[in-house]
Amino acid sequence: MNKVVHFELPADDLTRAKKFYSGIFGWKMNDYPEMNYVIAQTVEVDENMRPKEPGAINGGMALRGGNLAGPSFSINVRDIDSTLEKIRENGGEVLKEKTPVGKMGFVAYFRDTEDNVLSLWQNA
Repeated sequence: MNKVVHFELPADDLTRAKKFYSGIFGWKMNDYPEMNYVIAQTVEVDENMRPKEPGAINGGMALRGGNLAGPSFSINVRDIDSTLEKIRENGGEVLKEKTPVGKMGFVAYFRDTEDNVLSLWQNA
């Protein structure tokens, strides 16, 4: 079974959103300006940036637009390419093909048959 491993929140103002979530929930915010992205750390992580607590997930924030119009989540898969093929075969739409994310892994975005936009994650 493939599990949910990450969430994404759109923001119109990243500074305001970071202040809101860190102020209320105590999340640590890590800016990645080269990716126009903020990692929202909800739990402690290991040296590979993976949550130490079983079942816990961290997330991220980016400016609203494109593939990120509403809250979304990422599903961990062994092989993004074959999963994208299954998505197409089952009526989904691939919005962004497999893309590397630093040395951590790969991401791809898709729209399901109910018009929800989600992402896939494959560890490096």
